[in-house]
Amino acid sequence: MDIGAAQCQAAIDQLNVGLADLSAQLGRIGPAAQAAAGQPLMPPWLADAVLAVGEKLKELGSWLLDKITELLKGAAAPVLFTFKAYDWQSLRGMASEVVDGLRPEALEVGRVWHGEAADAYARQISPQGEAAARIAAIAEKTAVSLGLCVAAATAFYVALGVIVVKFIAAMVAAIAAFGSVVFSWAGLAIIVEEAGVDTGMVVAAVTTLAAVLAAQAKEMATLHGEASDVSAFPGGHWPNARADRFSDATVRDGDADWSLQE
Repeated sequence: MDIGAAQCQAAIDQLNVGLADLSAQLGRIGPAAQAAAGQPLMPPWLADAVLAVGEKLKELGSWLLDKITELLKGAAAPVLFTFKAYDWQSLRGMASEVVDGLRPEALEVGRVWHGEAADAYARQISPQGEAAARIAAIAEKTAVSLGLCVAAATAFYVALGVIVVKFIAAMVAAIAAFGSVVFSWAGLAIIVEEAGVDTGMVVAAVTTLAAVLAAQAKEMATLHGEASDVSAFPGGHWPNARADRFSDATVRDGDADWSLQE
């Protein structure tokens, strides 16, 4: 697997592990809060506050779980993009070889072959090379755009993984506080506040990804424009590879249209 695809897949796998842990922690919040609220000598106002904190954490955690699960629906795309980028780079390589092979000097036109036919052949080589060069340029830019999309997606999933880890830490701290004999409303409020910041980080991560993908969409529009440029493809077709026909193929009759250099 390509390094970019491997990194992206690793980030996705780690995120899935985090989501499983998050789901497990969500199942512990309610019982922990209820156990804490039911402790002997617990003032009613504090018991209500503990239950409210537990409910708030469950609400935030469920939102986070659902949101990231939704964002993971397109997780297969970056890995696919990596392989497609590789295919485009392979196409670029093949087109570049065609460009190199169609150089007049590479074909030794004019050194061992001269005359009207040789000149006509040389004229036909140039458009072929330009068309192949256009394909190579488009293929390279497409591969680069796909690579940038993969990099953006990898960073995005890594950021989501960090958010999940931070939220899980907040939930673990809350559960520990619920189970402690000594805890305070202020301390639990701080935990909820930290969790709230994390949900905001999800929105920020999505916004960042959207901005990157918008830039890539613009790049793809540019690529479409280049592909629509028919300057190297007259009439939207590959340049004519056939030179004008010559009726006289005689070499040494004195009026040959072409001849080998002596």
